Amino acid sequence: MKEFNYKINGAPYRVVVNKSDTDLVELEVNGTPYTVEITPKVKKPKAVVQRHSTPATPVQSSTSHLVTKPAGPAGKNTIQSPLPGVILDIRCKVGDTVKKGQTLMILEAMKMENNILANGNGKVTEILIQKGDSVLEGADLVVIE
Repeated sequence: MKEFNYKINGAPYRVVVNKSDTDLVELEVNGTPYTVEITPKVKKPKAVVQRHSTPATPVQSSTSHLVTKPAGPAGKNTIQSPLPGVILDIRCKVGDTVKKGQTLMILEAMKMENNILANGNGKVTEILIQKGDSVLEGADLVVIE
């Protein structure tokens, strides 16, 4: 249960979030209960800037890839990056059975480590990124069937 206090146009509001799901949020505003339906955001495709190295430029041994959002496979559950950052650790592998809420990887964003969690039960069929990759918001990370 999370509690928030807001002031809107000078009027105080006490918001208590009782239950949160991917589709619905049950909350109370100043003691009045509400059920809020969440509609998914329609995201625009991300633009990618690719840097081409010239022969005079030394090549670094530890390369970092920029992962963008490709078209996801139909009928599969794809976990996406909630914000831009760098993949610090991958805690699953292809073939693993995962449960909803299980930590799949760690994403560093704005000097904070964020757990990327499974949003449903299933089997990891594909890992679309590698440790050390830079990802944009909305980039596909893991496919679960």
